[in-house]
Amino acid sequence: MKRVQLDKDIQPLSEFRANAASMIEKIKTEHRPLVITQHGKSSAVLLDVGDYEQMIDTIELLQEMNQARQEIEDGKGTEHEEVMSSLKERLEKA
Repeated sequence: MKRVQLDKDIQPLSEFRANAASMIEKIKTEHRPLVITQHGKSSAVLLDVGDYEQMIDTIELLQEMNQARQEIEDGKGTEHEEVMSSLKERLEKA
């Protein structure tokens, strides 16, 4: 997903209503979000579904990485050698 271009990607709600189909198509093809304003203020952001899913996946991955980092700092991690040894044992039993 590309970043919002302030001169192109901000539209009032009335303009969106009048041209919804073409604006949605533009969002899908250009992979840029559309900021919709109401009474002159930002009100909503419209994204392509694929871009939204990718953004959520990225956020979840970053949260998991942050949690793992915190667990390691708290001494809750497992040494690499121990994990590898455990995996090898499981594979040999399978």
